[in-house]
Amino acid sequence: MKINLEILSAAHLLGKKQIENLHTKELVPKMIIRRRLTRAAKIAIELQDMVGFKDGRIINGTNYGELEVTVKILEAIKENQSISPTNFQNSVYNTAVSYLSILSENKHEITTLSCGDKTARSVLKAGAIKALDGDEILLLCFETINIKNIEEVNSYIEYLESGVALKVKATDKKANIQVEKSDIVGVPNSISELLQVAQKAQNMKTPIVEVSI
Repeated sequence: MKINLEILSAAHLLGKKQIENLHTKELVPKMIIRRRLTRAAKIAIELQDMVGFKDGRIINGTNYGELEVTVKILEAIKENQSISPTNFQNSVYNTAVSYLSILSENKHEITTLSCGDKTARSVLKAGAIKALDGDEILLLCFETINIKNIEEVNSYIEYLESGVALKVKATDKKANIQVEKSDIVGVPNSISELLQVAQKAQNMKTPIVEVSI
């Protein structure tokens, strides 16, 4: 089965160590909330604004999840210290999109997937199936792995922070984009296919991606 998605808008962010020049202060004016945000949440908020998605269903994907927060929890356990309630709250895989939904008062369904290197492909498939209902959907993938001593276990990821978003809807129009890995060297495999779609879409008038289910 094949489903075609029209890409209404696309955006991506890449940082060798950290994505610079995020507009978090403007997008989240309340400091008490802004201080609780993880790096992934800040990236998700930025991407949602970039693609102009206001309200609706979201399919979110990440392989590594909230890695920085997880490390903080493990360090606290190692040092026999109490675990920060904020870190515990922020450690789950849907942290970023939960903040996103709260800040935008989005009460629609949000799905978070983690499928290793196949995460982006799974997000595209899930989004395509749900888009058959006729509404606009946000597809979102991110990775934030800029943690202490990451070089000891990381052998190929050059961009330690990355994120990509597509605002899509189902269409009967002919596809002009196929799903492939991105040409950018050093991006996580878990976002590569969604990133490649976004890269092509940003240079096309009416981008349509074919998703095989």
